[in-house]
Amino acid sequence: MRTIFHLDLDTFFVSVERILNPSLNGKAVIVGANPQGRGVVAACSYEARKFGLHSAMPIRQAFQLCPNGIYLRGHFEEYERYSKEVKNLLKKYSPEVEQASIDEFYLDFTGCKRMYGDFQSLGKFLQNQILTQLFLPSSIGIATNKSIAKIASDYNKPFGITFVSEGEEKKFLESLPVEKMPGIGKVMKAELNSKGIITLGDLAALPIDFISILYGKVGIDLWNRANGSGSEYLSLSHKQKNISKEKTFHEDVIDTTIIKKMLFDLTSKVCQSLRDEGLHTATISIKLRYTDFITTTRAKTIKPTDDDRIIYQTASELFHKSFTRRVAVRLIGIHVSKFVNASQQEFLFHTLESKRKQMLEAVNIIRSKYGYNSILIGDVGKSD
Repeated sequence: MRTIFHLDLDTFFVSVERILNPSLNGKAVIVGANPQGRGVVAACSYEARKFGLHSAMPIRQAFQLCPNGIYLRGHFEEYERYSKEVKNLLKKYSPEVEQASIDEFYLDFTGCKRMYGDFQSLGKFLQNQILTQLFLPSSIGIATNKSIAKIASDYNKPFGITFVSEGEEKKFLESLPVEKMPGIGKVMKAELNSKGIITLGDLAALPIDFISILYGKVGIDLWNRANGSGSEYLSLSHKQKNISKEKTFHEDVIDTTIIKKMLFDLTSKVCQSLRDEGLHTATISIKLRYTDFITTTRAKTIKPTDDDRIIYQTASELFHKSFTRRVAVRLIGIHVSKFVNASQQEFLFHTLESKRKQMLEAVNIIRSKYGYNSILIGDVGKSD
């Protein structure tokens, strides 16, 4: 029997914000865009959810429902740092760990029963380790496959543990609404409900040929999972394909100085991600979206690097080639791809290149210990 854990960090962004500022405990906290601007809710506390708020809700709608909530832009570098700390802690106990997102992890404990005994007790132990060492609450689902484990982790939030034993998968799912199945969003939910398919039990009871005609391979996959099936093995060979950062301005901007400053900030974060992954990039792309929603992209291939200065200079050059319309800009983004592993090059002489490499390595060490904002690199558009 396979034994898969799905660990989900409860209201992760809010939990990190409360670590940084304990006065937020017990209050309605919303992480996301400016409530007076555009954008969506990235995360919200359970206190805020009582007002009907949820993630991905338009931020203005959230403000209308909860005007007295505490709205934060968020410290995304801190979220990434805490996420890595959680993964490192989990690796101490599980032979296999798959990170599904910044706040979700799959763990494979198949064959570990003699070592750990009762798996529910193991789940409680992991929860307590994460809570006492990192001050983060979490919920855990335990099942024979990834699909059931993920649904189970959401079943008893917050700080809950749900165990679905072998042979009980279909029974566990049958009374749940169809939207509890990952992959069924608002549109598909409405479509299924219109056909009288309200619960996952309703979906599982359909003839597979019928669901195949309606939704093809996607429908067959949903039908199989509604009947208790799912992937039993973790994906451990994830290969990074690209890294990107983008920003939608609160108000459309035509001042190139403001736009380039944002591009500089986004470039710095992308370069930090490259160094965290031990990668160099050979292709830099930028995305520009105007106020009328016309979007342009440009790309350039260079010698592989992780240096902020080189990547920003390339991105800045692409920006000037793209900014050909005298129309305000709504969004700016940078995207890097075509990665190679960063080689450990030894320098015979202390050249400017070697000194800069040593400086960037020192920046990495400081940020990994104290967070991204603990040290910022100067304007790479200027000379050293």
